[in-house]
Amino acid sequence: MSLGLIALLDDVAALAKVAAASLDDIAGQAAKAGAKAAGVVIDDAAVTPRYVTGFAAKRELPIIGKIAAGSLKNKLLILLPASLVLSLFAPQAITPLLMLGGVYLCYEGVEKIYELVVPHAAHQHEAELASINPNAQSFEDQKVASAIKTDFILSAEIMAITLGSVPDSGFVAQAVILAVVGIGITAAVYGAVALIVKADDLGVAMARTASSSPAGRPLRAMGRALVVGMPYFLKALGLVGIAAMIWVGGGIILHGFEAYGLGALSHLLHEAAEAAAHSLPAAGGVVSWLVQAAGSGLAGIAVGLVTIPVISYVVAPIWRRFKPKPRSA
Repeated sequence: MSLGLIALLDDVAALAKVAAASLDDIAGQAAKAGAKAAGVVIDDAAVTPRYVTGFAAKRELPIIGKIAAGSLKNKLLILLPASLVLSLFAPQAITPLLMLGGVYLCYEGVEKIYELVVPHAAHQHEAELASINPNAQSFEDQKVASAIKTDFILSAEIMAITLGSVPDSGFVAQAVILAVVGIGITAAVYGAVALIVKADDLGVAMARTASSSPAGRPLRAMGRALVVGMPYFLKALGLVGIAAMIWVGGGIILHGFEAYGLGALSHLLHEAAEAAAHSLPAAGGVVSWLVQAAGSGLAGIAVGLVTIPVISYVVAPIWRRFKPKPRSA
């Protein structure tokens, strides 16, 4: 009996070693997949703060919490199982769905530019959309819902990149990696967003410090600089967020066309990026990225400009015609 027990314990120890190695492997693959999705993560962090600006300070963290909860729901309850199911049964559907998401990002980003450049026409466009929205919402609810919709598209891109980074892993390993990446990225993005939007409150606290120590004066100066500078920083970050939606959306669409054998624009953009990088070898990587981002942005602007009138003059009238009429009281 003792020999059998020892043999059983040896088997358990061997299984534990295999499980530990598997966990290490999953952690390593999750880290690599998360690194590949870093570009979209940065875009996500740049996009989100603009949805929080304009609210009272006491509402900022609750709003971020709502968006983060929606983001986790997007990733874990919708995108994770959908990604696995599609990869198993309909992998050909992933690209067109991502392209539709790219069109939405382009539309959202260009619509914001439209509001800045032609505010009267933009308000008319919003009125057209308001007539097809059956649910009256508060301004805060609208902002949170809009942020969660945008997060859904960016999260879909993150999950697609993650899944594409581990094609040879088993079904369970892929599920665990997607979950780890989804939770980690959500915590990182919305933790960073919370720090950004509360930086001015930290600045106020620093500026009011009454410390007479040698560090007191520079601490107060830093606090005042934060208070003065954060509104400008948030405005700049909002513009970066708009640009990020457009270039990410344009990039998704260009990659989608390339997957269907229509890669002329992507190849042209890649060659232009390589030529620019060779002309400035000291900053080749940065220059190459800037050229590709600019090209994707131009493609995204073109898609957004086409989408706005389609939504106003095709989708909205069709929706109004066929939507259910509200019941009388």
